Amino acid sequence: MTYTTFRFELGDDGIALVTLDVPGSNANVIGDALSADLDHLIHRVKDDAAIKGVILTSAKSDFMAGGDLKAMVTLFSKPMSADDAYAIATSFQPLLRRLETSGKPWAAAINGPAMGGGMELALACHYRVAADDPKVQLGLPEATLALMPGAGGTQRLPRLIGVAKALPLLLKGTRLGAQQAREAGLVHAVAAPDHLIDTARQWLLESGDAVQPWDKKGFQIPGGGGITLELGQLYNLTATQIARDTNHNQPAPIALLNAVARGTAVPIDAGLEIEACYFAQLVLNPVARNTVRTMFVHKGDIDKLVRRPQGVPVARYSRIGIVGAGLMGLGLAQSAGAVGADVVLIDATLAQAEAAKARLSADFAKRVAKGRMKQDKADAILARIQPTGDYSALAECELVIEAVFEDLNVKREVFRNAAKAMKAGAILASNTSTLPITDLAQGLAHPDRFIGMHFFSPVDRMPLVEVIVGKGTSDTTLAEALDFVKLLRKTPIIVNDSRGFFTTRVISAYIQEAFAMVGEGLAPALIDNAAKLAGYPVGPLAMMDDLGMDNGYKAALAERDAVGAAWQPGAGFKINEMMVTTLNRRGRRFGAGFYDYDNDRRLPSATLAATFPLQGKAPSIDVIKQRMLYIEALEAARCMEEGVIADPAEGDVGSVLGIGYPGYTGGVFSLIDTVGPRHFVDACDRLADRFGERYRPSAWLRERAQRNALFFPLPSNAT
Repeated sequence: MTYTTFRFELGDDGIALVTLDVPGSNANVIGDALSADLDHLIHRVKDDAAIKGVILTSAKSDFMAGGDLKAMVTLFSKPMSADDAYAIATSFQPLLRRLETSGKPWAAAINGPAMGGGMELALACHYRVAADDPKVQLGLPEATLALMPGAGGTQRLPRLIGVAKALPLLLKGTRLGAQQAREAGLVHAVAAPDHLIDTARQWLLESGDAVQPWDKKGFQIPGGGGITLELGQLYNLTATQIARDTNHNQPAPIALLNAVARGTAVPIDAGLEIEACYFAQLVLNPVARNTVRTMFVHKGDIDKLVRRPQGVPVARYSRIGIVGAGLMGLGLAQSAGAVGADVVLIDATLAQAEAAKARLSADFAKRVAKGRMKQDKADAILARIQPTGDYSALAECELVIEAVFEDLNVKREVFRNAAKAMKAGAILASNTSTLPITDLAQGLAHPDRFIGMHFFSPVDRMPLVEVIVGKGTSDTTLAEALDFVKLLRKTPIIVNDSRGFFTTRVISAYIQEAFAMVGEGLAPALIDNAAKLAGYPVGPLAMMDDLGMDNGYKAALAERDAVGAAWQPGAGFKINEMMVTTLNRRGRRFGAGFYDYDNDRRLPSATLAATFPLQGKAPSIDVIKQRMLYIEALEAARCMEEGVIADPAEGDVGSVLGIGYPGYTGGVFSLIDTVGPRHFVDACDRLADRFGERYRPSAWLRERAQRNALFFPLPSNAT
């Protein structure tokens, strides 16, 4: 028989070499064709006496990547019953069980990454040898996808290395190199890449045990199985940690824990059935679909620059200019230096620029001391950064990014000075988070080569960049700016010009709502705790205390001056104004904000409680959570309506990666779809009646709701 997804070669020694090579894909992924081929192969191996054993390896750079995520999102988007979900959960798992009980030994020769379903395939083999190559990684990362292993991973791994060792690997999605995997017990041996197949063949010919340890009489899970006293304590502690870390918003970790706890208390076949049932539950939950779609499918497409203007040659960058050596500018310099670009770092004076580089050097020294950074890497980055106070040093830069504070006049002065020194054709960019790019471009000789590039703090760790297109920005400039973001290994979203753009507008709605709640008499701790329960990484008031409230207040005043009579204050503007001017509670570094501070401890403030006394009965936690989640989603919808953002996929990725919108929702637009457009609009109307007209949906959103128009329509063949 001819197979379409792998090559089959039977040697004179009776060993079949099976080389995975799924056509039309850069990686080996599980699909119907592979499953059908594997099913036939297992029957052939079992029935053909000439076959003594099987080596599984790959013709691609990976061993197997697991499931096809794009196909998975399409599948999960279809309406389905519990029976449909169970069918998905048992689509690949029984094949692996038949493989390991075929009566013939199977060896996995792991030549590249074996992740997810690929690792589960390897675990079903009786012997595993990994190539001694840095690119080889092994792991079961499904929990990071809001899923869990569904092809035996929750059952085979604990039976192989013990529950206590397996749980952290499963829950964290830990990736292990070849030597780490051998030390942990996931593989039996590590071999040089050119001896990988020979090592597997030697085991098959000399040992070739065709029975898995868990299928042998008297097998005991290392460290024990079932609910012993020690394991019971482990499960209880792990469940508590999961609840603390996820606030019950992520169903996958607790489902995975249950599958391990219950599945390892029974024989392997019953354990696999338990795993399938829990996996089916996750398939029915929208969290998995939303997470996979946003954080892997959509983010993957965005990282590939799918919206990059066509026909523009890829830009190369060797020398970058950064004007402004503060927190953002220094972070940009570090990020550019880390990918091999030379950096001109300009501040008002040479001394200030040198002091900034010295701060970075001191930070690197701390990282090196803690083992978080190699000294040679630190030295290389620092060597690429040239501090100066002279704009003429920008003469050979292909791109110059302004990173000074949010003042229109100051920025325009920077642009004038930079433009005089820059070479023809170089790009000038602003790191502004609020000021319209078209306004900033006024007076520039080449507005077509001007663009917004809004980075997030801390720049070296935050993965998102908001690329803002002004009215004069050319497609060539946009394409080349996207190339620079890709060089930095960050994720770009494209937005059209607007005051506050996309991310700042959306997060400002969240912050303003929190301020307004304080004015209503809600305790800051109640607001912040509700935010964390909703899935935000930090409460809005604690965040603003840490950031300081001056900048937001000054930005609001600047917007008022620019907009004039049409300006509408945010819901919490008066509270923000009182905190900065009347109460002088501007944040942690000033000694007081929404909280008091004692030796860096955050404490409730009696002064604030007296200033904003509780007015009647406080709303429930669920209502507070809904207000925060919905006000951001509503503002995102307004941005879509106004054409600020054109692609809801970018809105979702931007809201999760850039401003901490809860990841389990899939992002602002996925939340609206999951709730349902009609239900979302109805809920916003109720919130508007109770808390203010800012929640009132627009006619555009109402019309979409009447049509039940989704931002991510169901597959055309969905029924």
